[in-house]
Amino acid sequence: MYAVIFRARTGTQDEQYLDTVARMRQLAFEKYGCLDFVAVTEGEQEIAISYWETEADILAWKKDPEHHLAQKAGQEYWYSAYTVQVVKIEREYSFSAA
Repeated sequence: MYAVIFRARTGTQDEQYLDTVARMRQLAFEKYGCLDFVAVTEGEQEIAISYWETEADILAWKKDPEHHLAQKAGQEYWYSAYTVQVVKIEREYSFSAA
């Protein structure tokens, strides 16, 4: 399993941003097999972590034409900087209260 960690410094996030984020999330799950997606914004910082079964799924998602347009809009309008990390999950631990 893999995780994609997206860390950004936000710029102006308008109604179009919210619509685009919702569409990108839908596309990732429905077309590219995203397993989970969690995003949090605090002040000017945003972090989003998505989980994927294979690196090939991540690469296909990155190359999607609609996602590419969203990335371009992000660079021009919604973010002042960002970093993307793709990591392979070696181990996982969990706890759940009964």
